[in-house]
Amino acid sequence: MAGFSGAVIFMSTLAVILVATIAGSLLSLVLAAVVALTARPHWVPVLVSYAIGALLGASLLEVLPEAVEMGGNISTVAQALLGGILLFFLLEKLVLWRHCHEELCEAHGGDAAHHDHGRSAMMITVGDTFHNFVDGIIIAGAFLADFRLGLVTALAIIAHEIPQEIGDFLILLHSGYSRTKALVVNMLTGVATVVGALVGYFALSRVEGWTPVLLGLAGASMLYVAMSDLIPGLHRRAELGATVQQLALIGLGIGTVALVAYLVGHGH
Repeated sequence: MAGFSGAVIFMSTLAVILVATIAGSLLSLVLAAVVALTARPHWVPVLVSYAIGALLGASLLEVLPEAVEMGGNISTVAQALLGGILLFFLLEKLVLWRHCHEELCEAHGGDAAHHDHGRSAMMITVGDTFHNFVDGIIIAGAFLADFRLGLVTALAIIAHEIPQEIGDFLILLHSGYSRTKALVVNMLTGVATVVGALVGYFALSRVEGWTPVLLGLAGASMLYVAMSDLIPGLHRRAELGATVQQLALIGLGIGTVALVAYLVGHGH
């Protein structure tokens, strides 16, 4: 009987992880395609501001506190956080992890993206595949730690994926890809999220002691993306009205995370 119960829990947790990753990938892909193909790039800054709030809220209000609570050692989590920030800095320096949230960005050579014969598209594809794989591992680790934390983490990642996928989609189009090919490439990179979730689930369920460290790395990932990749872009619009709008949307992102955590927490 105990074995049967364990199998049910195993299937339930794995099923939830798979549903979260697949639904998140499809949602971000569909919304990115709709925005990119309807040529409304002015939506991107709005999505980016909201994503910043979701990432900051998930990292500082949920993921890192949960890591400390699970590990019982704030030093371990702090070391994982520091190591994660340095790791993501290094990866970005190696151009393996670079997030674009506009049609063109300096990481891809500005206007040169029109004339690079697909090199920007290749780097976008490689970086996005790796990024999605890591996101899958992070989602799996969060669900293994706590169901509520898993939902909050998945929400924050989806919020970030939407503007990222829009940027990636536009880069592919500007690199000469057809709309259909760009959609297929983005869809294939999204599969990496599911693969990462499976790897994360089977690895972490056997080495539970690593979960606080992984959550520390997850928190570092969210903070690094928000502070290094997203917030600097908001400073290009320094006028008061834009600043108020950005703060309101960041607050909305944080509030969404807090609301989901509250609702799910009270439902368990």
